[in-house]
Amino acid sequence: MMSDVELEHYLRENGYPEHMCRAGRAGLVALWKRFVEDVEKGYKRGLEDYRNDLDVRALIEQVGLEKEVEAVDARFEAILVNRDTRVWESSSGNRFWDFGYPKNASGELLEELKDEGLVDQP
Repeated sequence: MMSDVELEHYLRENGYPEHMCRAGRAGLVALWKRFVEDVEKGYKRGLEDYRNDLDVRALIEQVGLEKEVEAVDARFEAILVNRDTRVWESSSGNRFWDFGYPKNASGELLEELKDEGLVDQP
């Protein structure tokens, strides 16, 4: 696992926003938790933002913080439907968060999922 200094350096070197660089481990975990809470309440943004948030989860895995988000992951996984449909490829492999979409998807997110043919339409 990366040290806090290594993590901050990695994030900065890879062009992450300054607020993420400064926030470190706790910030990454908090971002994922806030995203999952947003999804549970009803995600208000579009597919591009949704995919950016999935990238945060991939980054959490990449820097070795999976154990810190296990409970949040379980909540996120529980709200996903259409689990055979890949909506993003945030990292190599078949990570659970890249498949399916929230069962309560609506508004912009749902429309954009439909536009990309990712939602079965009746």
